[in-house]
Amino acid sequence: MRTSVRLRLLFMALLPLILLMPFLLLLGLSKWASEYDKLLIYKVESDLRIAEQYLSRILVSTGTDLSGIAGAVEFEQALSHSKAAQVAYLEGKRAELGMDFLYFQPANAQTDTVRWKVVQSAMEGKPSTAIDVFEVSDLEEVSPELAAKARIDLIKTEAAVPTDRTAEVRGMIVHSASPVSLAGQSGVVVGGILLNRNLDFIDTINELVYLNAVIGGIRQGTATLFLDDVRVSTNVRLFEDVRALGTRVSAEVRQVVLGEGQTWLARAFVVNDWYISGYLPINDSFGARVGMLYVGFLEEPFSTAKKDAILWMFLAFIAVLLISVPLFLWLAKGIFSPLEAMTKTMKRVEGGDLSARNGNVGAMGEIGQVAAHLDTLLEQVQDRDSKLRDWADLLNSRVDRRTSELRDANTKLEETTQQLVMSEKLAAIGEITAGVAHEINNPVAVIQGNVDVMRETLGSATKEVETELTLIDRQITRITTIVGKLLHFASPNDFSDSASSVTLEPAVSDCLVLVDHELSMKNIKVQTIMGKSPAVHIDQGELQQVVINLIMNAVQAMASGGVLKISLKTRVHEGQPGAYLTIGDNGLGIAADRLDRVFDPFFTTKPGEGTGLGLSISQTIIQRAGGLISAENGSDGGAEFHVWLPAVSEAETNAETALVN
Repeated sequence: MRTSVRLRLLFMALLPLILLMPFLLLLGLSKWASEYDKLLIYKVESDLRIAEQYLSRILVSTGTDLSGIAGAVEFEQALSHSKAAQVAYLEGKRAELGMDFLYFQPANAQTDTVRWKVVQSAMEGKPSTAIDVFEVSDLEEVSPELAAKARIDLIKTEAAVPTDRTAEVRGMIVHSASPVSLAGQSGVVVGGILLNRNLDFIDTINELVYLNAVIGGIRQGTATLFLDDVRVSTNVRLFEDVRALGTRVSAEVRQVVLGEGQTWLARAFVVNDWYISGYLPINDSFGARVGMLYVGFLEEPFSTAKKDAILWMFLAFIAVLLISVPLFLWLAKGIFSPLEAMTKTMKRVEGGDLSARNGNVGAMGEIGQVAAHLDTLLEQVQDRDSKLRDWADLLNSRVDRRTSELRDANTKLEETTQQLVMSEKLAAIGEITAGVAHEINNPVAVIQGNVDVMRETLGSATKEVETELTLIDRQITRITTIVGKLLHFASPNDFSDSASSVTLEPAVSDCLVLVDHELSMKNIKVQTIMGKSPAVHIDQGELQQVVINLIMNAVQAMASGGVLKISLKTRVHEGQPGAYLTIGDNGLGIAADRLDRVFDPFFTTKPGEGTGLGLSISQTIIQRAGGLISAENGSDGGAEFHVWLPAVSEAETNAETALVN
């Protein structure tokens, strides 16, 4: 009891701290982590823009250098001298400017280099500089040593797009051309810088981006130049002192950057670790995407810092929670004891001890007032309980007496009702029987007698009119059947005790045997689905009468070659399990305006062929057994009749077994 009160009060007081504070903590941490990740992405985006600007500056400075050569007086003097003087001058300038090739191409020269966009632009008088990719044949044409320097063996890389290539033999070139019109000669001066293995270029980018970074030093940051998806210049390490030249970018990054032309700003797996990365597509002079520029820094230091910060926040929250619980218990000590005393008192009252009281709980203020008020209420409750018990005893005696009177009156009413129903039915039977017997049976008997006299008197001479006599016999039989059904319908068997426990499946099977000749005559197929169904309480003969009547109605409704469908299963109706029998045909069905009349006495859909009592009698039998019978048109055409009979209860089954024994 003591623990229960304390725990409940503790729970109510600490609920905001236990539930609300963690929620706010998680919300704040998620927001902080999101902003932290955005900050890292912003940082790598800024780094990528610096690298892009440096690459653009290389292109601009290269173009400026070539334009300076194209207009230099020294170059004009070299052009006016021999070919050797031109080559010597250009070779000196190439070495001075750090280019990998530099040559002069006259305007009237017939060479494949004219196919380059930058050369075409220079031929038209416009200096041009761009990134171009030289095939191995282009490199060898410029310099065999340049082709050898450009070759990079590929290294199998995790998560990269599969390839059969073993080496990257192409070269990524800063390609520049400037028009020349000096000393009576015109043409273009063409120069280029090979970016494959150009470690000075990539290290300069890395220093520009990460020299003064706050991320832990220059080795934490990386920069790479890709030719297609191959690292051709990088400071990413494969091992401690081995650069990852020839490794390839992941398939995911390749698709976004080279496939879709978008800038990648997210975490990515780089060679052997996760980096916060930025990838920028590089286009050549023809506008095609030929490579990527990458910068990034290790994700691990930042992930560790973020995890440590989150861990410290959780530890601080737990520490606050651990301090708050005992502090609250100490502060609430003055509340617990009086409440525990009142709780014990209420438990005694719940157990039936209305004399239990709180007494002096030793508390001042509102809690003491509540305890005193509770004692006052308990006094009133005890007094009212005593009075209510006296009133209850008096009321129970009156209710018992009145209930006995109502039970006797109800019994008499039921007996009177049954007698009235029996009297009404007997009166109807008397009228019908008297009328039928007097108006039909006597003339029928006279007709039948005269027919018999005619056969005896005429003997063999009746052969000439045998057909007519047989027709008279059939009509007399039909009249007799009609009278019999009418009497059976009105027979006073509502109180019959012949009902017993019956299983529908064998009863239906027996009925099919009885009507087999009718089915065979019309070549009707029978489809049966006999599922498991419970036993029901009904007279065996009456059940067969109902089933045969429904089967014969279905047979008469179908043309030759029809299908009779019979299914049996268990169905619960209003909470009561029972047997559910369906008999259907594939005939024309029942007109919608006649469906609600098929169970009316003397109603028939076959004028001149039936009495209209079959379905009415069937309904009477089923309802007397406590069941339901209904008709509808099937979804596939034809009519369907459904019979539901309640299952025999276990008590009824035991009673029948006892009678048999």
